[in-house]
Amino acid sequence: MLAIINATLCMPDHFIPNASILIEDGVIVDFGKKLEIPACAEVFDAQGLYVGPGLVDIHTHADGETWFYDDPVKCSKRLLDHGVTTVLPTLYYSLNKEQFLEAIDKIDSFAEKGEMPNFAGYYMEGPYLNPNFGCDRENNPWKGPIKKEDYEEILNKVSKTAKVWALSPEREGNMDFVRDVKAKIPNIVFTVAHSEATPDQIEELMPLGLKIGTHHTNATGTLESFPECRGVCVDEAVNYNSDIYAELICDSMGIHVHPYNLRLLTKIKGKEKIILISDSCVYDGPPIPGCEEAFDICFDWNGEIAGSKMTLDISCRNMMVHTGASVCDVFRYASTNPAKAVGFTDVGQIKKGYLANLTIVDQWFNVKNTILKGEIVK
Repeated sequence: MLAIINATLCMPDHFIPNASILIEDGVIVDFGKKLEIPACAEVFDAQGLYVGPGLVDIHTHADGETWFYDDPVKCSKRLLDHGVTTVLPTLYYSLNKEQFLEAIDKIDSFAEKGEMPNFAGYYMEGPYLNPNFGCDRENNPWKGPIKKEDYEEILNKVSKTAKVWALSPEREGNMDFVRDVKAKIPNIVFTVAHSEATPDQIEELMPLGLKIGTHHTNATGTLESFPECRGVCVDEAVNYNSDIYAELICDSMGIHVHPYNLRLLTKIKGKEKIILISDSCVYDGPPIPGCEEAFDICFDWNGEIAGSKMTLDISCRNMMVHTGASVCDVFRYASTNPAKAVGFTDVGQIKKGYLANLTIVDQWFNVKNTILKGEIVK
């Protein structure tokens, strides 16, 4: 048994100071103030720091330095060091069919050997996204017609591991693809991504499981309606529909999402429907003019923003700076909400019976310790 004492617990909407957590067999068995600590327990003193649920990064291609498909074990370990106890490695549409299959085989092999203990499945960002949007789009091998013979092998390969599938609803033939994915993976969560879909096209897919807006306000379609009149597109549909979560990439300069927009989205979506992601990538193009100080984001060689260099804890810290969010708030955005969105029922909160996945941070969300299934791994 492990007992964490002298902790400031971060619940979804309040703190519990001077608290303890009791952990047995990797599960939280009790928490709160004035707990009786069994004599047999190993005691860990949190020294008054904030203890929240382990971070859940549902959308990241890398660890801030290395692509997941290049070194899955390194990425897994580095993310654990940064408080991420649940991760969905994200595979992008720039991979061709053979590369998709090779990446899945490689990551699966290490996960099955227990060398990626925070691996929880895949976020499939493609292959069928709008080819006019997103970084590195000149390398998109999936611009042609949607054909079952092209995607069936990939779908079969991830039928037990894919948790989220991103798509552009406006692409011709995508409805057949959605139905095939849904038939194979009944609990799959769909997202609208790299898209210029209309609200009607997005809402048509909500009964089939579309409930996330991928990196909201990034790589979304035109707003033009009539000259000098504002139209509606993906962003408005995500904002309007209260059942859709908004993923946010929160970098230090507010380039992916302007700080004013971050504050606006917090009001529109509420604290229950915001998901912080890292969307970490590995591109080394030069910064676009005006972004020379953007140390935590990537650029491709076409002058496009290309994801981030962040781990999720950095995104949390940036969100606190840009919006005044509390430590409790960002634990909700980076753990509770993504876990709920994807359907994980044993992580994302400090709760009896949940896995003892915990992240211990200071007041500026610098990660001091990570606990995975009751084991102190940092």
